[in-house]
Amino acid sequence: MTVNGRLRRVAVEPRVTLLDALRERLGLTGTKKGCDRGECGACTVLADGERVKSCLTLAVMRQGAEITTVEGLARGEELHPVQEAFIRNDAFQCGACTPGQIMSAVACVDEGHAGSEAEIREWMSGNLCRCAAYQNIVAAIADAAREVRR
Repeated sequence: MTVNGRLRRVAVEPRVTLLDALRERLGLTGTKKGCDRGECGACTVLADGERVKSCLTLAVMRQGAEITTVEGLARGEELHPVQEAFIRNDAFQCGACTPGQIMSAVACVDEGHAGSEAEIREWMSGNLCRCAAYQNIVAAIADAAREVRR
C-alpha cells in the first residue's frame, strides 16, 4: 500500500487491522486507538480518499490502496488548511480525538459537506470528543472550508 505518498510493504497476519499495521508496524502513531470498536472515530484515516475507521479495517483489505494519515497532511512545514483551522479555532483540548477529527474534517470538506453548521455536525457525527470541543471543531471545519474554496 502507499502510505502518505510512499510505497510501503508490510507483512502482516490476515487478522491485523489497518490501525495496528500503521501504528505498530510502520510507526505512524498519529492515528489513535480509541475504543477499538469503530464507535469513536479516533482511528479515522483516508483510504483512496474516503474516510475509514482503521480499527475496523483489516490491513490486507487495503492492499494497493492509497492511505493518508494525519502525518501525511502537511507539506513540509506547511500545515493542511484543516490543521491550521483547528489551531486557529482551538478545536482540541486533550488531543486524543484530534487526529481522527482532522482526518474526518478533511474528508467532510473535500466531499462538500461543510455548507452549514448542521451539515458539518451531521457528517462529523462518527467522531466523538470526550472534552466536548464540538463548537470549536465545527467552527474550524467551516473556517477550513472557506479557506479551501478561495
